Amino acid sequence: MEVGHSMVERTDPRLLAVARGDAPADLLIRGASVINTFTCEIGRADVAVFGGRVAAVGEPREAMEIIDAPGAFVTPGLLDAHMHVESTMLMPREFVRVALPHGTTGAVLDPHEIANVLGVAGIRLLMDDAATMPMELMWGVSSCVPASHLETSGASLGVRDLEPLFDDPRVVALAEMMNFPGVVRGVPDVLAKVALGLRRRIVDGHAPGLRGAGLQAYAAAGITSDHECTTAAEAIEKVRLGMMVYIREGSAARNLEALLPAVTPTNRHRFCFCTDDRHPADLADEGHVDHVVRRAVALGLDPASAVAMATLHTARHYGKRDLGAVAPGCAADLLVLDDLREFRPRLVLFRGRVVARDGRYTGPEPPARGAMPASVVRLPDGFGDASLRAPAPRGGRIRVIGMDPHQLVTESLVLPARIEGGVCVADVGNDVLKLAVIERHRGTGNVGVGFVRGFGLRHGALASTVGHDSHNLAVVGTNDGDMVVAARALADAGGGQCVADGGRVLAVLRLPVAGLMSDRPAAEVIARQRGLLDAAHSLGCPIHDPFMPLSFLPLVVIPHLKLSDRGLVDVDRFDFVPLDADT
Repeated sequence: MEVGHSMVERTDPRLLAVARGDAPADLLIRGASVINTFTCEIGRADVAVFGGRVAAVGEPREAMEIIDAPGAFVTPGLLDAHMHVESTMLMPREFVRVALPHGTTGAVLDPHEIANVLGVAGIRLLMDDAATMPMELMWGVSSCVPASHLETSGASLGVRDLEPLFDDPRVVALAEMMNFPGVVRGVPDVLAKVALGLRRRIVDGHAPGLRGAGLQAYAAAGITSDHECTTAAEAIEKVRLGMMVYIREGSAARNLEALLPAVTPTNRHRFCFCTDDRHPADLADEGHVDHVVRRAVALGLDPASAVAMATLHTARHYGKRDLGAVAPGCAADLLVLDDLREFRPRLVLFRGRVVARDGRYTGPEPPARGAMPASVVRLPDGFGDASLRAPAPRGGRIRVIGMDPHQLVTESLVLPARIEGGVCVADVGNDVLKLAVIERHRGTGNVGVGFVRGFGLRHGALASTVGHDSHNLAVVGTNDGDMVVAARALADAGGGQCVADGGRVLAVLRLPVAGLMSDRPAAEVIARQRGLLDAAHSLGCPIHDPFMPLSFLPLVVIPHLKLSDRGLVDVDRFDFVPLDADT
């Protein structure tokens, strides 16, 4: 932690003197009720702070400063167990400015997205961007770059690339091991990464739908967690094998309602919360982990358990014994709020200092950053309508991705093809649109072409250089012409997201940092994103944020049917399949 965010040692005699009541505290929060995350009890107590730590919880103490909070509640600062800061489209320092007022004082960040574009240099760029900001940013070392052999990424990281990153104390885990088939089958280079993670920290998981014998093998390999559960039965099976289940409620995947029935008083310590992917407007408007807590309580979870799942359980999983509790010796990362159900902090403290008040960031400003790496978007030579041609199938049927805007899992559909001039085209009346993934990093010329149902566009096209996990250029549309216009606009912009219609560009959100993030202030990015979404809705799209599901259609490690720059992928078989359903 940087100077100004430091804490005294727990064995500092001055801290112990304050704890005994023999010396005044730096700060006393007086008259509030404290949520005990160890026992899930709520009780009246004063909280004394010294040197950035909680010194005592209980009887009043003398203090240099007093915050009177009668009728209020004090909780630990919230922790996100797993998220990709790149999905906020904000650099980490801007993420902190937006998330802190919502009560987030810590997060475990997996820089997997930028790693797939820029490699280790991208990881270090993000790690250092917010080093002086008042938030406990913990990092996972990205385990799967690329996520699979079925796509083309901008970088490739092996064990030798990853090992030096574990020398940084901010690193807490080998991040989500997405190649679960490789673990289960015992692929040597995959197991070498797992062994590195186990030797240096812990290994987090990513195993959507994995059950039975395969799950037994995955857990036996030392994988400690999973954030991909979509049913209560799946979550319970993983908990019984000793895994920590992260209940995910983000902008794309929203699994809270389905998974909450799995949580009981006897097993709740095996659950915590994560957002995984959170878009900037949702982060500002709905909130961050505070939004998950509100939703959980509204769905019937008692507030104290919800707070424990949003704090202590994450801290203990990552070995952060100073975090996640309002208890003697713990970091004074504290929230003061008036209603546990509404859960809107009026004060946020980090290391005993107020850093957000009434929804506004009041913490320190970061130093100016240096030059950012230029983003590159390479389209194939001669890119045009012909690049998106899809030959007519022999039997008249094609494989179509069935998209659900609230889930990462897709359906593998077989539908009649609409054929014009001997080629497959979008069937707008039946909501079957053309989808393309264009390799943008290495100039291979690869263009994967397929079809998707679920976007509801009536005209025009959407394009994005955010395309998990390799982040090639994904474009969906009702016609080839607008798809080409949108893709070319992003090449000119150096990456981002775009809406096109009638041969012209309606809106562009530039993301010049690896084609994933903006270097602009959060308020500006959010305003531009809102304009982008308004343009998308003008095409007839009913989805709140269609760019989020679009970004996951190239994610070839999530079942069932996906599209990479190299073609359609049957994720269950972990292999390519033709567009023609009868081949």
